[in-house]
Amino acid sequence: MTKRHVSLPDGAEAGVRGFIDEVDERLSSEEDTCEVVRDTLIDLHGDRERWEAWQDGESVPRAERVRLQGYDPCNATLESEYYAEKDEEQFQRSKHLQWLWRQFDATPMADNVDFALRFRQMLGNHLFAECGDDCRFFKGISVTYGHNIEVGDNVVIHDGVHLDDRGKLTIGDRASISDGVHLYSHDHDLVDQTEVRNFHTIVEDDARVTYDAMVRAGCRVGENSVVGARSVVQGDVPAHHVVVGSPARSVRVKPGWEEVADELEDGRLPDRQDEREIEYDLPDDLDQFDEFQRDLQPPSSPQ
Repeated sequence: MTKRHVSLPDGAEAGVRGFIDEVDERLSSEEDTCEVVRDTLIDLHGDRERWEAWQDGESVPRAERVRLQGYDPCNATLESEYYAEKDEEQFQRSKHLQWLWRQFDATPMADNVDFALRFRQMLGNHLFAECGDDCRFFKGISVTYGHNIEVGDNVVIHDGVHLDDRGKLTIGDRASISDGVHLYSHDHDLVDQTEVRNFHTIVEDDARVTYDAMVRAGCRVGENSVVGARSVVQGDVPAHHVVVGSPARSVRVKPGWEEVADELEDGRLPDRQDEREIEYDLPDDLDQFDEFQRDLQPPSSPQ
């Protein structure tokens, strides 16, 4: 192994543990989630004195007021909030928790690895549909909703990863997602990009998706497989295979697994996206419009 056991000094450890437990208890209670998120962010950003002065009627500049109001997720919007097919009831709580996750990452304390990993593990327990034990979530991870993500035990997700759960995203035990990876669960229509299809995307146990790779919506990255750096996965990666390239193809089987791995003709990955589509219904009273205001009719053929 190339890792060491590292721990915080006793005084710092006591403070970290107490703070995380306090936030966890408040999020687990019947208390309004907006208030929990707001209070936590005010304190993490060191703005308690200014917040209380404003609440006591002291005049504050407009820019400062925007900053202070912004700690409350009810005063913010996220990109995914505009998506027509989202589950409104589930989204309200996940939005608040997602705001806490993102704004925590904007604090200096997000670089204190021991503290930050435990804080995000606690948030994952509340935000994700399922979150296993001993996960390590590093800085700059973004999610679409959060409540359509299932994460197994001992998963590591590195810096700058995007977890798109507009459909559904499952990540198995001991999976490793490297820096800059994008895992997608939705696709846009080729002609009308406002038409969205959602899928279930799966990364199985012990799989590794390495630096800057992309996994297309509805694909399965098989058990114990490896997706090479900057690869674009557009089909199912069989268990124990190593795939590279754009589009990704299998180039070998992991040593020692040859007898149990499936063979692939020409290394091409099978496309089973349609089998994992997630149908959805839009509200009847939805205001339908084309945000791009385009005429999508193809030109008529010359006579």
